[in-house]
Amino acid sequence: MKYALQDMTVAEFRDRLPENPVILLPLGSQEVQGPHCPMGDFALTADIADAVAQRSGAVTAPCLPFGCAEFFRPFPGGMQLRAPTFRAVIRDMVEAFLDHGLDRVLILNGHSSNAPLIDETLRDIRRASGIAVPSIDLWRSIPSDLWTRLHGERAHEARGHGGDPITSVCMYLHPERMRPDLATPSVRAAAFGLPTVGAGGVLFDGATIALPLDADEVNPDGMMGGDPALASAEIGRAIFEHLVDHCARFVTHLAERDPRDPMGTGAR
Repeated sequence: MKYALQDMTVAEFRDRLPENPVILLPLGSQEVQGPHCPMGDFALTADIADAVAQRSGAVTAPCLPFGCAEFFRPFPGGMQLRAPTFRAVIRDMVEAFLDHGLDRVLILNGHSSNAPLIDETLRDIRRASGIAVPSIDLWRSIPSDLWTRLHGERAHEARGHGGDPITSVCMYLHPERMRPDLATPSVRAAAFGLPTVGAGGVLFDGATIALPLDADEVNPDGMMGGDPALASAEIGRAIFEHLVDHCARFVTHLAERDPRDPMGTGAR
């Protein structure tokens, strides 16, 4: 059986319509991941979605390779969608399936900066159609106990843009695309004389103050927190397998729920 929509003929997909399968919409980004990691992190989301579909019986749509993150614009090679464009594309993607009665849609988001715009768009879709579409923010769904098991006391050092989870998962799935010889430590510049928190703010008296910074101001290599020296293919495999299992189990759960009545009994 085929699980990737791009591999199906229209006749093959039409044959799946009566079962109303869960449709996966994978989202990623084309952005700087430090000097050692390929910019196309959307490939990792696509790989996760393919594995989830095969394990759960869902159908995965092609991955949207572009996300929204204005703070990455200074880096060449990145391709960012503006917020209104991103919202419009997500709505069109979801409604392409709702229009044909496929109401069990699940977004697999591999670019965390997309999350607020996804939420806004899915709320608009629910108001218009009555259908609640769930979304899994893949990298943020990794539980703290798994981080501790994989990295021990150094989990906070490993985690961050330029480090894990992207570096380890890419080392596992696509080692031939990596450039470990170019890896550099994450050293973030100060702003207003205060420690930066990613590209979104600074720390003051232990609290985050929002500040619109560009990623190249924080670090010229796009390294904003993670230490790639702590990454490994073994860690990447553990993260990948956790995410595939987690998402596949949710697909099974979603298949038995009514997206028009999320607060009801759940039986269809």
